[in-house]
Amino acid sequence: MVSTEANEQRGSVPPHTPLTEYYKADAEREGYVMDLFDRTAKYYDTVEALFLNGGLLYRRLSMKFAGVRPGMKVLDVATGTGAVYRGAARLVGPTGRVFGVDPSAGMLAESRKSHDGPLTRGFAQALPFKSNQFDFVTMGIALRHVPDLKAAFSEYYRVLKPGGQIWILESHVPKSPIGHALTKLVWAKLIPGMTLWSTGSRDAKLLMDYYWDTIDQCVEPPEIVAVLKDVGLQDARSNLIVPGAFLEYRGRKPA
Repeated sequence: MVSTEANEQRGSVPPHTPLTEYYKADAEREGYVMDLFDRTAKYYDTVEALFLNGGLLYRRLSMKFAGVRPGMKVLDVATGTGAVYRGAARLVGPTGRVFGVDPSAGMLAESRKSHDGPLTRGFAQALPFKSNQFDFVTMGIALRHVPDLKAAFSEYYRVLKPGGQIWILESHVPKSPIGHALTKLVWAKLIPGMTLWSTGSRDAKLLMDYYWDTIDQCVEPPEIVAVLKDVGLQDARSNLIVPGAFLEYRGRKPA
């Protein structure tokens, strides 16, 4: 795990320690991740289909519970193939609008196959939008891939309207030995194996292997909440939704 003391010395908060079995140094991580997502974008929805697209419904219901309503303007960061984007678009309806941003050109190309809303190539830590624009900023299962949580959250704060909110869905790993072992069995063994079987792509399996390692090495929820508070978000908190599967982070820009 990444230590809080080290974060304070650097003034930044990486989401996890460098995973040197995939890249040699942390400076190489961003390029590695972007290339991996570009190569595997065409298989991403196949992985969702393995779970009968249940995650799509779950994301939409979670956003509805968080407060996404008709007429709102939403920014979906790291939109990928549009799992969160599609759910948000249904919630805001024809009077609202959803914008998607992602650093992977491959992911954006796949996303454009399923909807024709505004999509932009960009990075969480340097969003290509003006300040005070959005009612909600969303992010689904991608927080571990940003290089600096503090920089990303500062950008989320900047582009939110006063009173606007963030909703971030992430994976959860139980601390108990049994819970951790069961979660590892699913994420590190079953899902990569099923992905290879269904896609025939070793790159797609590698993506799922990498997913588990980022999940397992991610900084703890209390530290993520602390960073949300540090950038000025109020009511910052994490909510455990499904043990061993999902938790969410929420916060609000002062009105």
